[in-house]
Order: sequence, then structure tokens, then C-alpha cells
Amino acid sequence: MELAFAQARAAAGRGEVPVGAVVVRDGVVLAAAGNRTLADRDPTAHAEMLAIRAAAAAIGSERLIGCDLYVTLEPCPMCAGAIAFARIRRLYYGAGDPKGGAVDHGVRLFAQPTCHHAPDVYGGIGETEAGDLLRDFFRARR
Repeated sequence: MELAFAQARAAAGRGEVPVGAVVVRDGVVLAAAGNRTLADRDPTAHAEMLAIRAAAAAIGSERLIGCDLYVTLEPCPMCAGAIAFARIRRLYYGAGDPKGGAVDHGVRLFAQPTCHHAPDVYGGIGETEAGDLLRDFFRARR
């Protein structure tokens, strides 16, 4: 999770919302990314999406069987859908997102009967640090 926080801090340094994500399989980091929606001018360039794409390219498969995703903020509906389609084994996330989250808030995508795959979910990992990063980022913008 520390690598995900490093990616989030780097994103904040670039003026992006500080979210970081890392994909790991068998203790090996396959991909790490921070948000790049502004830099890429791409609304889908969330940290999770970028890390999932890079991990899939690294292993040469669209299925990330046996992979775990560490992310500093509860994934949104788009990212939760990608997590399900990628068949991520476990999701670890930091701060919950009551407004935009889709795992333990909002649509609760993985609990829906139409969800193709639901990872094991562990929320609140480094929640205080994740929340502080986000609060500090937005406070500085106001």
C-alpha cells in the first residue's frame, strides 16, 4: 500500500487528485500508477484503470487472475467495473468515498447479481493517510 501512497503523492505533485494504485501478483509489482486525468486529458485515466491496463499488458492477458489491487481511495463505478472484468482477486483500498465510491458506497457494484466477478474487499487500509492526502489537496485548491 505504501507504493500506492507514493503514486498518490506524485499525482498530487502534478496537480492531479491524489489517488494511487498498484497491481501485485505473487509478491511482484506488475504495475503502479497515479491519476492522470488532467495530464492525459482523459476522464478514464484513473489510477486503477492505468494500473490495470499496464498489468494486463505486462502479463499479456486481459484477465488478472491471482492479482491484487491496492488503491488509496474506494474505486468509482467505472473502476469497480474494470476490476470485476479483470478478475482481480483482492481489492485493498484506503479511504472510503461516500460520494463517488461504488464498492461499499453508492451502487455497491460487487454486491449486484449482474456483477461478473467480485474480488475479496478490504477497505480502510491506511484510511487516515488517504483521507489526509485528499483533504490537504482540496484544501490547497480552495
